[in-house]
Amino acid sequence: MSLRFAAPSSDAINLHVLSQDALEDWLAGQPAANATWVKANGFTGGIGQALVIAGPDGTPSLALAGYGTPATRKRGRFHLAAAAAKLPKGTYQIASGLPDDHAEVEALGWLLSGYRFDRYKKADPIAACLVAPEGVDAQRLEMIAEGESLTRTLINTPASDMGPPDLEQAARDLATQHGATIEVTVGEDLLAANLPMIHTVGRAADRAPRLIDIRWGNSGPTLTLVGKGVCFDTGGLNIKPAASMGLMKKDMGGAAAVLGLAHMIMATGVQVQLRVLIPAVENSISDNAYRPQDILTSRKGLTVEINNTDAEGRLVLADALALADEEKPDQIISMATLTGAARVAVGPDLAPYFSDDAEFVTALETSAARVADPVWRLPFHDPYEAMIEPAVADLDNAPKGGFAGCITAALFLRRFVTDSKYAHFDIYGWQPSAAPARAMGGVGQGTRALLDAIDRILIK
Repeated sequence: MSLRFAAPSSDAINLHVLSQDALEDWLAGQPAANATWVKANGFTGGIGQALVIAGPDGTPSLALAGYGTPATRKRGRFHLAAAAAKLPKGTYQIASGLPDDHAEVEALGWLLSGYRFDRYKKADPIAACLVAPEGVDAQRLEMIAEGESLTRTLINTPASDMGPPDLEQAARDLATQHGATIEVTVGEDLLAANLPMIHTVGRAADRAPRLIDIRWGNSGPTLTLVGKGVCFDTGGLNIKPAASMGLMKKDMGGAAAVLGLAHMIMATGVQVQLRVLIPAVENSISDNAYRPQDILTSRKGLTVEINNTDAEGRLVLADALALADEEKPDQIISMATLTGAARVAVGPDLAPYFSDDAEFVTALETSAARVADPVWRLPFHDPYEAMIEPAVADLDNAPKGGFAGCITAALFLRRFVTDSKYAHFDIYGWQPSAAPARAMGGVGQGTRALLDAIDRILIK
């Protein structure tokens, strides 16, 4: 699998990107044979349409990609990738029609359409290669595509090959690649390190729980990313029904997302001091599994009543967030496949996030629109704090009633960050059906928007 642009070549096929309202004018400037061919093949400039026009010797002389209308473009993203998948083998260069302010997103989409998860089954590579459009930072886009590919592959890999030790190895490989340092605290050592809830959630599994801690950079603002690394979630003693357990290999999607984002940050040389914390566990069932109505004491000293062992992600994140907050970094960001309530609220395509920092919100949402990585802000709604306060402990990990589940989860996490700016992403991490530049399966959400916004959030 190659997520690279093609080298410029005199043999590259000129690709004309044509919106529906520009087609007739373009045809008017073409030889009659070309216009006849385009019309005979029903090419109208619709999104996803692609057509090759042969020269006198029968080899491709130029190609067309439909770009739809402003109205149809609003209903999706990565429109050029929709055509790229239909073009025959060859190297293509943009000749006309692609707006300059769309070039970066569309070029990245073309790269991402080349992603294949082929660890277990051979997959044919994308046939059409693109020369980077003029004015686009090709190397940066390739690095971003690599980070997204890492996220997708980690999520797609089943728990049989992506347990806590495997996630640790992926983190070690990333640290080695970028000259970062890494420390990992495993098993009973978590108790000695005062990370009790990470240990409790993961102790029933054969593969020991652990905290992965990566550091990179020695200048600039401090940024800590915390990713939920539940490598498989049975629900624990509150076992999930089969229909809910089917995708639980992706419950480490937050960890996969922060590792992908960390790659983007390190590869592109963002001037920050980066820390990545990943509590990596399996929520399993055994005679030593934690139980409903257990009361746990967290790293921060807050006590937590367990009212559902299937609300485990917030427990492992809480210890990691408390650890992160002790250094008082300039920004802490957590990412997690945390609640079904977030999916009900906004569906699979949007990345819900929580932040009370107006500068963060403005920077993130500006970037999200610019790089086609949609996010949606949900509130840290203070009146709901009472919902996470049981009678017998400081906090409840699963308030009864089911209302505002993603908000109460975010409020729970916020209790563990008191000295740093904090934002939380409750992502889905999964593409339920194939779309342009997004194969069905694991997917990054919010990471490209964050990368684009970091300068304005931290460096300013």
